[in-house]
Formats: sequence, C-alpha cells, structure tokens
Amino acid sequence: QVQLVESGGGMVQAGESLRLSCAASGRAFSAYAVGWFRQAPGKEREFVAAMSWKGDFKEYADDVKGRFTISRNTAVNTVYLQMNSLKPEDTAVYYCAARFGISRDWQEYTYRGQGTQVTVSS
Repeated sequence: QVQLVESGGGMVQAGESLRLSCAASGRAFSAYAVGWFRQAPGKEREFVAAMSWKGDFKEYADDVKGRFTISRNTAVNTVYLQMNSLKPEDTAVYYCAARFGISRDWQEYTYRGQGTQVTVSS
C-alpha cells in the first residue's frame, strides 16, 4: 500500500513559479512510475506530466511542456512538479498518482493523492 500526500499549492500571480511536492509512504515506492494530473472547476481531470520509475522517461502535456518539470528524490520518497511561467489557465487542483508503468490515464493509476489547490491570478 502507498499513501500520497501533495503539498506546495497556493495562490500566485501569472508568470510566477511554484513547486509541488508529493510525499509517499509505503513500501517500494521507488519502483513505481508517477504522474501529475489536474482538474479545473467544471472541467475533467487532465494529464500534466509523468515519469518512469527510473526517471529516464518523462512525458508532458503539450500546454505545460517547457514550463513544468517532473522529478523525484527517491531518498526521501518524494516527487516534485516544478511549475514556471504560470498562467491563469493553470489554475486547478493538482493530484499525484503512482502505478507500475508510466501512463497518461488517471484511471490506470493504482495510488492517488487528495490534491493541492493552485490558483494563478492575472
């Protein structure tokens, strides 16, 4: 069993940065691929970024490519999402998730966090 807890959300202005963290507890977390997803009010949850368990393969949604970076520190069982040049349309609740094998599909993830709110004002 793996528990995931997101943190680092907040309210920022357009152009600023935030770093989200996803702290994992439980066995063998380093063996899991991890993903970040987001859900804006009135919209479906969407893929943001994902990384293989080794960190050697990463995927990004087109609208965050070049602005967001996913990374992990296996020593502290934490996954990060560095978000730069934030835009108002990035406003959403951000979720992390873990599974065996990288995926862009939220439904395929075995373990999921509760989310952290990110609000970007113009």
